[in-house]
Amino acid sequence: MSLDAVFAVRSVGATGKRKTLDLLEAGAKEWGLALSPQELEDFQLYYEQLLIWNEKINLTSITGREEVQVKHFLDSLSCLQALDPLSPGARCIDIGAGAGFPGLPLKIVRPLMRLTLLEATGKKARFLEHVVRELELSHVEVLTGRAEDLGSRPDYRELFDVALARAVADLSVLAEYALPLVKVGGIFVAQKGRDVQGEVDAAGRALELLGGRLLEIRPVWLPGVETARHLVVAQKVSPTPAEYPRRPGIPAKRPLSDL
Repeated sequence: MSLDAVFAVRSVGATGKRKTLDLLEAGAKEWGLALSPQELEDFQLYYEQLLIWNEKINLTSITGREEVQVKHFLDSLSCLQALDPLSPGARCIDIGAGAGFPGLPLKIVRPLMRLTLLEATGKKARFLEHVVRELELSHVEVLTGRAEDLGSRPDYRELFDVALARAVADLSVLAEYALPLVKVGGIFVAQKGRDVQGEVDAAGRALELLGGRLLEIRPVWLPGVETARHLVVAQKVSPTPAEYPRRPGIPAKRPLSDL
């Protein structure tokens, strides 16, 4: 049975709360990723904690079991299509981590990566800290703050092998958040929706100014979702000039693409 057929069966005539993550397991398998029983258990616990905390703070509007499996978990794991092979011990930062996507799902399946979750909202950061404890994840750091500040700190500037960002801002803004944090030779992956080419074209100058170079725009198809999402992948090819990132709030107000 195809993955879309699995989605259809799971979505019709369903009653009660399901206790399996069939869509996640099948979707990962189609991408060549076999999830272990422990990994599936971790995803189940993550889902349960997401629901509990979402009643107290606004983490996500997507809470249905099928939707979370596809639009949060599988969508996060799709980043592996741009990242694998990911070196053991690679330093990764998730910028604007929110409820932990894509960073935490990637950490579950690539436990040797060293992950930093950067989130500006204190309540969301506390949720991330809680999930990290519940899942007993090692080498995960949760920071409360803004990318503009972190990228100016000597101890974090050009530290990371990989920077990830999902639904945070326009690509030219994201580049100024992310590339100062990425070491030369590292990569930046932005998760974007279907209409991405115009945004990529507009961000060309920003990427160049910040020391980046576009590598690829990779379409990603999720089960039950009619339109493709995209991974925009850029490589850090030269050091970011010292004047970037600009002060907090300035990249969003005056994107480099507009200057």
